[in-house]
Amino acid sequence: MELVKNTKIDFMGMKKYAFAFSTMLLILGLVGIVQIYRGQANLGIDLEGGTSIQLKFQKAFSLDEIRSILTKSGHAGSTLQEIPRENILLLKLGVSGRQEEKMVAEPVVSLLRRSFPGNPFVVESVSEIGPAIGNKLRRDAVLALLVSALAIIIYLAWRFEFKFGVAAAIATFHDIFAVVGIFWILGIEMDLLFITALLTIGGYSLTDTVVVFDRIRENIRLRKKGAFSEVINLSVNEVLSRTIITSLTTFAATLSLLAFGGSVLHDFALALTMGIVVGTYSSIFVASQVVALWRGEKMTEVKR
Repeated sequence: MELVKNTKIDFMGMKKYAFAFSTMLLILGLVGIVQIYRGQANLGIDLEGGTSIQLKFQKAFSLDEIRSILTKSGHAGSTLQEIPRENILLLKLGVSGRQEEKMVAEPVVSLLRRSFPGNPFVVESVSEIGPAIGNKLRRDAVLALLVSALAIIIYLAWRFEFKFGVAAAIATFHDIFAVVGIFWILGIEMDLLFITALLTIGGYSLTDTVVVFDRIRENIRLRKKGAFSEVINLSVNEVLSRTIITSLTTFAATLSLLAFGGSVLHDFALALTMGIVVGTYSSIFVASQVVALWRGEKMTEVKR
């Protein structure tokens, strides 16, 4: 099945625009990562430490009233979120100073029960993580991303050549940085499930990139002559239909998860959806063009 046939799009002719757009995404991602380490990003308690409580009230409640109660009790920095029409309160309490080692969920729940005697609630979930554990999980997450990048370079250097491996790693981190930057600028919470989404995005991006690289290698072997940029245009056009079909089917699955997965999976599905869009773009406009920029126009054969 082919959605588009015999396309002759000059992808290499768009490289200036592609590099400008990709540079913007990378800068946004770098700023987001810097802000994460400065503590200016919306991190989940599993990466930052703290207490997360989910309560389901019998009736509607006022966020302002709850915020006022918590502020008076010494929790001025609390983050409150309401799930509309479900009477659910998501409460996040950070850790600081002498409160670092205290478990605060039980006192806060007791305080809210006393404050709302006419509106009972049930505690649906509680998570309490100390700051030391949060820091370790954050370091482990960064290490996982770095190890995955190294594995990409080694694998593609063995399967193709070193330049292809580095280009694929750049494209993969381009996608990860883009999603991190978008989440940061939108103020969406980043937790371990978000890290899982980033690793999934990296795998998806790599799969698309390998398909393009494999076609480039075959066309170099068949053509022998001509410019390398011509081979890239030919190869990307040949796999364009496959790329579009794969992206659309995966995009439909993540959209379904986004729409029907509930509040717990919403941000995870959103990250995957963004990653599929950016990953499709990078496999066409980033990975192959980085190889072309590094390799030049010389038609040297790639290892089989």
